[in-house]
Amino acid sequence: MRNLATVISQCGRDANYRLGATLHAVAIKCANRCTLDVLNAIICMYSKCGLLGSAVKLFETMPIRDSFSWNSLLLGCLVKREYGFAFGYFKEMYSLKPCPCDSTTLTTILSCCAEMERLFSCAMLHAWILKNGFQSEVPVGNAMISSYFQCRCLVSSRKVFDAMSERNLITWTAMVSGMVQSQSFKEGLVLFKDMRSYVKANYMTYSSALTACSRLMALEEGRQIHGLTVKSGFGHYLHVESALMDMYSKCGSMEDALQVFKLCKEIDNVSATIILAGFAQNDFEEKAFKFFAELVNSGFEIDANMISTVLGAFGSTAPFALGRQIHAIAAKRRFASSTYICNGLINMYLKCGELNDAFKIFHRMSSKSQVSWNSMILAFARHGHESQVFHLYKSMINEGTEPTDVTFLSLLQACSHTGSYRMAMEFLESMWSYRITPRIEHYACIVDMLGRAGFLNDAKAFIENLSYEPKVILWQALLGACNIHGNIEIGKYAAEQLVSVAPDSAAAYVLLGNIYSGEGRWVEKGKVRNKMKRMGVKKDTGVSWIEIGRETHSFVVDSLIHPEAEMIIEVITQLSAIANDRIIMMDADLVNYDLKYEMSLLF
Repeated sequence: MRNLATVISQCGRDANYRLGATLHAVAIKCANRCTLDVLNAIICMYSKCGLLGSAVKLFETMPIRDSFSWNSLLLGCLVKREYGFAFGYFKEMYSLKPCPCDSTTLTTILSCCAEMERLFSCAMLHAWILKNGFQSEVPVGNAMISSYFQCRCLVSSRKVFDAMSERNLITWTAMVSGMVQSQSFKEGLVLFKDMRSYVKANYMTYSSALTACSRLMALEEGRQIHGLTVKSGFGHYLHVESALMDMYSKCGSMEDALQVFKLCKEIDNVSATIILAGFAQNDFEEKAFKFFAELVNSGFEIDANMISTVLGAFGSTAPFALGRQIHAIAAKRRFASSTYICNGLINMYLKCGELNDAFKIFHRMSSKSQVSWNSMILAFARHGHESQVFHLYKSMINEGTEPTDVTFLSLLQACSHTGSYRMAMEFLESMWSYRITPRIEHYACIVDMLGRAGFLNDAKAFIENLSYEPKVILWQALLGACNIHGNIEIGKYAAEQLVSVAPDSAAAYVLLGNIYSGEGRWVEKGKVRNKMKRMGVKKDTGVSWIEIGRETHSFVVDSLIHPEAEMIIEVITQLSAIANDRIIMMDADLVNYDLKYEMSLLF
């Protein structure tokens, strides 16, 4: 009988329900073989194979049941996510005399609570455990810790952990990983350090600790943990290698991340994607593209995540031709129909300034996400196609996609460009109906719109009536409008307000200086410049770029690092001289025109 039960149990572990069902039939034919051990093994096999109905049928025909019988049935409920049935059976269990509940029963039902994220049920079970004296069972304590974390109740997890008189590796790992997953990264690292005094960490604990370091940008602690992984023999575990590369990438140490990558015994798509993402996050666009090209040329199996990541690396200076090539790779591998790949392609084309190509992809998408709609609405708003912005917004609502704060920001920008104050205020008010709280950027659009229209006093009053703090970009927007309209009085006031909340803001000084120069008040502009120098405030360096062939050329203000800088400066000097001659001729023509016009009025 034991041999039959053993074989049936193996069928459950292998998910071989066909052989298991055949052995069940053999057991039924030979009545003497239907012992409790065999029946329990059959129920467990059906449960592990996801055949809960078959397990229940057999369970209900059993004349005798023990803890294993009940626990196997609970396992079946957990596998099939029939959590309600699991709780029903558990209630039936603890009403029996004697109660067949044991630590396995409790760990299984606690797992159901965790999957349901039902904190109340978890707390009730905790009380039952305390009442019935199961709190000293380490597996039960471990399950309670995990369940509370799943229910986002860190305090209760910590209380269970502190109350445990005995802890094992699973206990510590559950606490460290739970804290990290709950974004309590500092607490997770502290627990990891404490843990080393009691038990040896495993690869999962190291992975969690490294994740905490990456989120805290704790490079030195990460290096120390890296040393521990090598010393303990876990350095070449796939999870640990991935966590190490991610940590170094997030901390800006791409050289170390690449070193780990090169030492990997087995390079998978996750590792490659982490390196690609690291280059993108650290603004190494060219290195990201070069790394991706090397992977493609080496015959590496490119997946959708890698294409999405390399598309995310595209910045404003990225070459358009390369974007086309990546689009072709995505199409060749049949990823181009994926929603998130399409979103990446749309953003790539928009960053390359190719609005039409972006819209073609958007138009062909069978399923559009909020990101898809927002990307196109924002693009049309930035390119000044206000009618398209409002049209797309209506289509978005009609297709049942809820707008986000980004959607409304684009709409308000479009209203600002068209001067549609009433429509802008309607959009601002409708945000609340979608449970979206306006951010400072939304209010800045209103200020910008009033400023563009010349209603500077209204814009000033709007800012002062807002309770939102700080108001840096609001005063900045008003100051920019004062620069356009040459209003020194309100401009000076806005600059004073801006400097009071952001003393290091170069915008306040630059814009106020521009207002003074526009009015010909050079002395006041000189005072503003001198104050900037005294305060140590510096204007952000201007950068421009141009793509010629397949090469992108960048130019930085006051920089001569370009290899052809001397020739470029010579050409610019010649062009400037020609332009100045033309301007002088135009000014002369205007003066002659004005004189002729005035003379005509006299005669």
